[in-house]
Amino acid sequence: MHGLGTLINVIAILAGGFIGLFVKKGLNQKLLDSVMKAIGVAVMFVGISGALTGLLKITEGGAIETSGTMLMIVSLILGTFIGELLKIEDRLESIGEKLKGAVKAKDGGNFVEGFVTTTLIFCVGAMAIVGSLEDGLTGDFSMLAAKSVLDGIMAIIVASTMGIGVLFSAIPVLLYQGAITLLAEFISPILSNELVLNLSYIGSALIFGIGVNQVFGKKIKTGNMLPALLIPIVYELFNKLILPLF
Repeated sequence: MHGLGTLINVIAILAGGFIGLFVKKGLNQKLLDSVMKAIGVAVMFVGISGALTGLLKITEGGAIETSGTMLMIVSLILGTFIGELLKIEDRLESIGEKLKGAVKAKDGGNFVEGFVTTTLIFCVGAMAIVGSLEDGLTGDFSMLAAKSVLDGIMAIIVASTMGIGVLFSAIPVLLYQGAITLLAEFISPILSNELVLNLSYIGSALIFGIGVNQVFGKKIKTGNMLPALLIPIVYELFNKLILPLF
């Protein structure tokens, strides 16, 4: 059944979120703040490791060399410029505020922060893209099943500190991964291994920014950096469609 992987992912996020809300009742605020910073440190290192996987390569002689640095810099700068113009982060927060009002949540700004933070964590990354493609093309949802375990654990941890907003991040995950699964046959021709790698390490740079915000307070508008993920796609299309004409 195509799309089963995304459904499993959504259920895992909801289950993890509910468990986190239950756990939260037995924790005091000081402990919650400490745990939140610990999560932020973990997220930062996940972002760093993912970015270095794409940026560093070991040559046949055993030397370490960098590649893709310029693409990452250009992607982040152009992507942030576009995101600032579109005010993506403000729009995400506005959606969070509307959801908070609809469910009459009482945990203040934590609802919106939890919704935005987990939406970005769950949607940014190669597993969401590649797993959804595999699900759509072959019906193999094993990668999304593995992602579901990771997302469920993250939902438990974040919901225990930020509250019910985490549950609603399941909605953009359903729409985002579901759309990729449905459009898999049209998207797959342009998604080379190199493009997936580029999307992965640039996405990991955004994940690092999320971790920074969790540790040091909101310093980086990571939502406004999301269009950075479009630049490698444009670059790939340019190489495949435009360059061969010259």
